[in-house]
Amino acid sequence: MMNNTDTKQIRILAIESSCDETAAAVVVNGRDLRSNVISSQIALHTLYGGVVPEIASRKHIEKINQVIEQALSDAQMTLDDIDAIGVTYGPGLVGALLVGVAEAKAISFARNIPLVGVHHIEGHISANYIENKELEPPFLCLVVSGGHTHLVKVADYGKYEILGRTRDDAAGEAFDKVARAIGLGYPGGPKIEKVSHEGNPQAIDFPRAKIADGVYDFSFSGLKSAVLNYLNGCRMKDIPINQADVAASFQKSVTDVLVEHAMRAIDEYHMDKFAIAGGVASNGVIREAMRNACEKRGVKFYHPSPILCTDNAAMIGAAAYYDFISGKRAGYDLNAIPNLKLGESGY
Repeated sequence: MMNNTDTKQIRILAIESSCDETAAAVVVNGRDLRSNVISSQIALHTLYGGVVPEIASRKHIEKINQVIEQALSDAQMTLDDIDAIGVTYGPGLVGALLVGVAEAKAISFARNIPLVGVHHIEGHISANYIENKELEPPFLCLVVSGGHTHLVKVADYGKYEILGRTRDDAAGEAFDKVARAIGLGYPGGPKIEKVSHEGNPQAIDFPRAKIADGVYDFSFSGLKSAVLNYLNGCRMKDIPINQADVAASFQKSVTDVLVEHAMRAIDEYHMDKFAIAGGVASNGVIREAMRNACEKRGVKFYHPSPILCTDNAAMIGAAAYYDFISGKRAGYDLNAIPNLKLGESGY
């Protein structure tokens, strides 16, 4: 790693618009967060029970200039102070991504500021650098969010080996679907965690999927189906449904699978540092289970604050810094790539 004291102050203006948060941040040397502005659309999409892509795109257009101006103001900077612009260009909702990419390219062109395209999952991993100044690769990272469940070996800055990924539903997607099925609504993750504290996680024995040809891969569609079948069975037999018990038992099943996969990888790859990232990483039950499992192995456990787990631009600024100092630059042909794979460059 470059020692920040040996380099000039590299100020990154970062933009994130991959889903339903319009965000901008100013990050200095990858770890010094000067501002972090997030305009969330959760209240709007709650009306529809989930994110509506067209509405998300329109809201990004309305908000993006405001959040950038606020981020620069909070950092007490102007565009004249910015050394590079980092922007999420995939994966995500294509219309939403395009708003951020177009904005970043416009500013880059108008002000002649270098442009860096950032992978959204790389951003989530890099969120850990902001509050854990001592964290450096190599380490293992579990990225769990509404759209992604990845177990990643971070070999170096910008160098990743995906050990496992979901074969179907992401963990956060399963939380949303189960929350809707038991009447909690959207967003599912926080609501399931809240009600689960009143339930018994041992009440219902939901399955923990194992995949024969991919020991680190995940599958949550079977668990989701098991919950739906249980609910249907209760309704057909006129058995009362304990919402808290269902939530707690479902959450326990997800937690057990995530912990088991992570600890197996720690043991096999002899890693002494483990981090989690992504929206589901803000779940207190999952965090505590991971912390306890790591402590038993003498492994250092890292996680971002909840505000840096959900989509934000600070994490994009951290990732962009390491891409920038390694020489990565995007051209004005940078495009949104909704299904961009980690470790794959679209430019």
